[in-house]
Amino acid sequence: MFRKHTGGLFLKLLNVTPLHWSIVVILCAWIITVCQASDVCAERSHIWGSGLEPSAVLPVRYFFIQAVTSEGENLTVSPGKDTFKVKISPLDPKERVRIHVPPALDRGDGSFLVRYRLYGTALTGLHIQVLYRDALVAKSPYLLPGPVYHEYCDCPEADASVWEAVMRCPATEPQITEDFSSFPSIDLGYLLQEVPRRFSNRGGLIHYAVLGGQVYRRSLGKYTDFKMFSDEMLLSLARKVHLPDVEFYLNVGDWPLERRAADARPGPVPILSWCGSNDTRDIVLPTYDVTRSTLETMRGVSNDLLSVQGNTGPPWANKTEQAFFRGRDSREERLYLASLSKKHPELLDAGITGWFFFRDREKEVGKASLVGFFEFFKYKYQVNMDGTVAAYRFPYLMLGNSLVLKQSSPYYEHFYSRLHAGTHYVPVQRDLSDLLEKIQWAKSNDARAEEMAREGQAKVRELLQPNRLYCYYYRVLEVYSARQSGRPALHPDMELVPQPDDTEADCLCERKKLAEHEPTMAKVEL
Repeated sequence: MFRKHTGGLFLKLLNVTPLHWSIVVILCAWIITVCQASDVCAERSHIWGSGLEPSAVLPVRYFFIQAVTSEGENLTVSPGKDTFKVKISPLDPKERVRIHVPPALDRGDGSFLVRYRLYGTALTGLHIQVLYRDALVAKSPYLLPGPVYHEYCDCPEADASVWEAVMRCPATEPQITEDFSSFPSIDLGYLLQEVPRRFSNRGGLIHYAVLGGQVYRRSLGKYTDFKMFSDEMLLSLARKVHLPDVEFYLNVGDWPLERRAADARPGPVPILSWCGSNDTRDIVLPTYDVTRSTLETMRGVSNDLLSVQGNTGPPWANKTEQAFFRGRDSREERLYLASLSKKHPELLDAGITGWFFFRDREKEVGKASLVGFFEFFKYKYQVNMDGTVAAYRFPYLMLGNSLVLKQSSPYYEHFYSRLHAGTHYVPVQRDLSDLLEKIQWAKSNDARAEEMAREGQAKVRELLQPNRLYCYYYRVLEVYSARQSGRPALHPDMELVPQPDDTEADCLCERKKLAEHEPTMAKVEL
């Protein structure tokens, strides 16, 4: 009797009728039954990422799924590569838009990466459905209101702060702050005379001007083919956000150029480069390789910063307990590493796969067979060594689930300052004198080595997301433009870098475009 009255009182307090209460109980029982049927609970799992934001235009859009148990715990091991199914289609079934949606990438830690590329604008919007078996996952389906623009749609957001919010750009970038500390002001007239005089014979320098959202350039030097990566990135960025008028010089060679000290007289000039070093003053951009990876994802490139996340080899416990390296002979320490491997094969498997710089040493050291990059991650430890400059494979190694042993180096990429030795990777002396000792440490401290590998992987996943790359490029141009003295101009020998024709996927831009203006033609005789 007590239970009957207290139960009725409880329902009154909740303002719930017995019928409603019965329905609630049945629904709860159904949810519990569904979630207990497997380790994965569809309703409790999480989905997030910029690919669910209609205004976040990228070459390839992406979002993440985190598998969660019925107890609310994140899975930390893979529940199986085919756990989740993703279906993406226009909101209006009558609209015809080609959308490439490969299977979700299993990242091996209970999370999945979903990628999709639009080959046209979804005018009505997108319908994104994520299923675990036949159950909808998290808040699926996700309805993205149209228009959802494709990569080649020339429809820049006029308000850069709106675009940065959509792209979730970080408030600060320490490397950018550090790089511009040597350049409180930038005299464009001085650069026009000084930069070609000092650097045009160094191989590869591109003089760019961005005016009214159009990209113009001229090449200075013989080896400027790699301008195709900077061209494509600047054009892609200009299609997404209104760029400030800016005039700058980009070094497309390997080595950073400006060696003058910040307090020298005359002082250093601001050269944008893909690689920085401790004894140069170049302003560092993401490397051409990281840029290419982002622009070419799912377009015929086998190794990119997203695909590598789903190809990190066996779980930690099943990896071979050796350090691994394959690479060209681009630095003499690499030859020493290969020789060290012969003496200590139980600790190290290292070899040179291509000979160019030290051909006279090939017979002595030997030539190793090529190994597919994803095969690297069969090993617990990866040795990262400089090439001609910083080893551009470093971000790819960090995205795996192996522990990276990084050679000390004067060279760096744009994101290195965000990483910490001993937390995200194991530092190794430049002459490799402590490499064997560090491998032994990793073997003797397996749990800590695994934890460090996981922390490094998580950090680089965060730093090298495609949206962060676009944010970084934009912030460099923004800071540079704010420090310019003189008006950016179109010079007589500059040519327009045209936006690509995309006749198969028309773009009906609904944003208010800024008033177009004719670029100023410089009167300076060159």
